[in-house]
Amino acid sequence: MKLNDSEWTIMQAVWSSDAPVTARDVHADVEEETAWSYSTVRTLLTRLAEKGALSEAKSGKHLVYEAALERRAARHSAVRSLVDKAFGGTFGSLVQHLANEERLSARDREELARLIEKADGGGRPTKRRRRGTT
Repeated sequence: MKLNDSEWTIMQAVWSSDAPVTARDVHADVEEETAWSYSTVRTLLTRLAEKGALSEAKSGKHLVYEAALERRAARHSAVRSLVDKAFGGTFGSLVQHLANEERLSARDREELARLIEKADGGGRPTKRRRRGTT
């Protein structure tokens, strides 16, 4: 599920709570950063509920919201979209960009190497597939 920047802001506020949240809770959490009105927050919450990213339930006379979309799934979708749009659909191009263009600390580079090795199954040779082939 793709989220726009405003939806990410709302979802971050919902994910950061351990309990269901009201529109007022979310508004209080994002108001300083965004300067959004309460009605803007309500509109975004409604939109996210309609998309299936949030569940919406009545609690007394208030609507409460909980994340239906896991943060991990949202991140996966966002990264996949970025890779497709900016890096020709290959994660290798993204990793190469990070290694060459961004300031990675030695610790970051070690962690990246460890993650790549782990993804390769601990250093076992893996078959490489070209995009679009089976």
